[in-house]
This record gives sequence, structure tokens and C-alpha cells, in this order.
Amino acid sequence: MEIIRITAGEAQEKMNRGALPIHTLPADHFCRLHLPGARNACVYQVSFIGDIKTIVAQHDQPLILYGSSNHSQDAEVAAEKLVREGYQKVFVLDGGLDAWQAAGLPVEGDKMPQPDPATHLPNVDGIYKLDTAASLVGWAGRNQNSKHFGTLQLKSGQIQIEGKGISGHLVVDMESMENINLAGNDLQPVLIAHLKSDDFFFTKLFPTATFTIEEGRIADPASLTAANCQLQGSLTLRAVSRELAFPATITPRDNGNLGVEAHYDLDRTLWNIIYGSSRFFEHLGMHTVFETISIELRLVLEPLKE
Repeated sequence: MEIIRITAGEAQEKMNRGALPIHTLPADHFCRLHLPGARNACVYQVSFIGDIKTIVAQHDQPLILYGSSNHSQDAEVAAEKLVREGYQKVFVLDGGLDAWQAAGLPVEGDKMPQPDPATHLPNVDGIYKLDTAASLVGWAGRNQNSKHFGTLQLKSGQIQIEGKGISGHLVVDMESMENINLAGNDLQPVLIAHLKSDDFFFTKLFPTATFTIEEGRIADPASLTAANCQLQGSLTLRAVSRELAFPATITPRDNGNLGVEAHYDLDRTLWNIIYGSSRFFEHLGMHTVFETISIELRLVLEPLKE
């Protein structure tokens, strides 16, 4: 069944004839501003269908679904869910509350809604110091039979954002390497010792790794729920420096800090970590190790006080 979009004037006429408006955004938004006589069922809730059934059990009751504007697909998604559930008279208010107010029609609520802060990255220019206690590097390595994963701590770091450009550096403490998946297993310390040995990261001789950001760039526009910047620079690992670029997501925190999250894969052999690689050795058997290492960055950055 096709979803029918209607104008604000058409919605008002249908409401006058008994159609029930459904506010599909969260309860705090509903309390601030909603259509007269509207009921609230947030489509973001897993309980959305159950909430609708509590409000109206009859599948032939005309329903007018609306959200904030045409920039959000909440009402459309809600309509699709209800049609699949068997509701027969489902309409979507084209333009949502924005269109309703633009038509000069009445609204109810205790105050006007605030602009949604979680749409695009605001101006975050400044110099930021890494909060090492709140930041973490995740790693994962694999072979044909298993996967091992764990964490590394960051030792220091600083990032500067100016306009759309990003520069700075991050220093990883390679001696802090920990494994998670073998917790409680006698093989856990064996694995860590091997990873720290000269077969892999040789942490006794190379206790840190450094990523120098040289040409980072923030996207325009920069969404807050997708990769909104590209970090590009040089990774120095085991005294070998190679170019490295990967997408990341920057998000502002309420306290003025920034969060940075990224996932990417490294070909370890580019940094002369060749143990277990069939490109360099034969007859590896159980010692075969895939060359790709998966990295997860979760950073917290604090603005430097002038």
C-alpha cells in the first residue's frame, strides 16, 4: 500500500472529520510542540507498534503521522511500519510541524522546540589535548582458525582544528598491549609476549608508535552520525614511517570536549611486521597469520586553556 502524503490544509480537514494526528518524535519534543489533539508514539522506540496499539486498536482509524520537517524521515518510517501492521488509512503530513506552522495553523505545547543539535558538526576550531585516561585503541588480528583482539593505551596527543583543516599527533604506548578474548586462559600471556617480541611489534626496542596528522580535513557538510572527516598523515611503527589515511567521526561533547571515533585496517607488512605472512615465508602451517590488522580509535580531546 502506498503512503499518502497530504498538505497541512488537507491534514486539518481530515482531523476535523476524526483523523488522529500522531507525533512520531520523542516525548520531550512532543511536550514542547505538537498538533492539537495529537498523541505521541516515538518511532525511534522499539515499542512503537505496541504504543500505537495502546492509542488506537482499530486498523481502519485514519491516522496522520508527522515529525518535525521534510529533513527527517521519522513519519515516513512510522507509516511504513503501520501499513505493514495492517493499518488501512495512514497519511503523512508533508513537511511535518514546519509546514503546519508555516500554514498558520494552531499548535499546542509548553514551549517552542529547540533546534536539533545532532545534525551537523558545529565550528570546533581550537587546540585540543588528548585525554589519555578516556581514550583507547582497539586492535584485532586473525588467522584462518581464530581471531584475537584487545586494547592499547595512548600515551599523549594533541590536535589542532582550524577552518576545515586538522593537524596534530597521537602517541600510542605499545608496551600497554592487552588481550581480551583469551582472558583467564593460560595462552593469554603467551600471546601478548609473542606480539611484543621481535616477531611482531618489538616493543622493547620500539615502545611507542606515532601517528602524525598532516592533512586532515573536515567534510562539508559534516554529519554527526557518519564519517565526517578524513585524517591523513604518517604512521611510524617499528621505526618505519608510512602514509596512512582513514575516515573518522568527530562529535562534540556537552562539556566542550570532542570525541573522535574511527575504524580502519592496516597491512602490517608495510611496517616490516612479516611474521606468519605467506608472501614472505613458506610451510607456515599453524603459524600462518593474516596480514591485516583491524584498528578502532576512540579518542576524547579536551580544549587547551589559553
